[in-house]
Amino acid sequence: MPTSAELDTLAIHAGQAPDKETGAVMPPIHLSSTFAQSGPGQHRGFEYSRSDNPTRRMLEQCVAALEGAEHGIAFASGSAASAAVLGTLAPGDHVVTSDDVYGGTFRLMDKVYAPQGITYTRVDLTDLELARAAIRPNTKLIWVETPTNPLLKLIDLEAMVRLSNQHNLKLVVDNTFATPILQRPLTLGAHVVLHSSTKYLNGHSDVVSGIALTSDAALAQRLRFLQNAIGAVPSPFDCYLVLRGLKTLPVRMRQHCAIAQQLAAFLEQHPAVARVIYPGLPSHPQHSLGKRQMLLPGGMISCELRGGMAAACAMLETTRLFVCAESLGGVESLIEHPASMTHASIPPEARAELGIGEGLIRLSVGLEAESDLRADLQAGLAAAQSTR
Repeated sequence: MPTSAELDTLAIHAGQAPDKETGAVMPPIHLSSTFAQSGPGQHRGFEYSRSDNPTRRMLEQCVAALEGAEHGIAFASGSAASAAVLGTLAPGDHVVTSDDVYGGTFRLMDKVYAPQGITYTRVDLTDLELARAAIRPNTKLIWVETPTNPLLKLIDLEAMVRLSNQHNLKLVVDNTFATPILQRPLTLGAHVVLHSSTKYLNGHSDVVSGIALTSDAALAQRLRFLQNAIGAVPSPFDCYLVLRGLKTLPVRMRQHCAIAQQLAAFLEQHPAVARVIYPGLPSHPQHSLGKRQMLLPGGMISCELRGGMAAACAMLETTRLFVCAESLGGVESLIEHPASMTHASIPPEARAELGIGEGLIRLSVGLEAESDLRADLQAGLAAAQSTR
């Protein structure tokens, strides 16, 4: 496995040699939709940009190098990447997934693929025996997020690898929250890694895109077929923007984590907060697993406010540096209310069972000064307290 320093270098150079014709250090963006052929079927590796594009290929190679994958397949969104992986299944197949899986993934499974005969079971994958009990004869995938969204549960990837191998299943890991800088599931034996590269990989909140990574040649071939056939591909300019973001990914992730650790400790001591969920705190149920599995605990914090919905609304309407918005992973800090925003597609009774209460808020810690972010949270928490 590459060292942290080697990942720093890969993020800047993998898949991105200087341009052969001009020597440009930054490779050009290939905006062309089609490519000249010297004769019918005689091309230089590219025919049509839906099928393949030089800028997209550079992005796929760079992220594959960071994740330790043989193949990268880029899509127009993280949801499109997830849909392509689910699209490799057939009617009658079954998926075991995290109980608090991302709301968009839940929507895909429940509203798009379940009507096509692909069933799923949501279970707390922190409990290996529950995971094992959920496997059926027709199960084909175990679908893991770690940390999960928004409850930041950590799933033991080595245990999931053993379980999937015992039952001849594919292990799919959504690595969006951790990025390959903090953990590399393929090196532990996972079969597919997914990213919403909208988030940390790009890091600047100006692109929507996604990517699937694998070292399984047959699976990669199927995913490339779906990428081309369905056509949910990122534009060359979007690929360029993600490539540009990747160059600072390692240094950004280290700073996100450093600031988040300080803010999580501050929140845990505040009287307006009932609980803080952050893998870097000893109070986190899987704190020891996080220290073993992740290089650093990440830039996401969730916390439950005393006072429920009224307190959450007051805080989100008060903070200024923590902007009330969906998404995460940018250089700017964001705050959101999962029950009414990112996870609104999950039925209320299911949210309540999971612990996604009306007072739960999720913070994406950006790169502003920690002291300014702390003051912004202090103002928001004061507003939350005033509702009680």
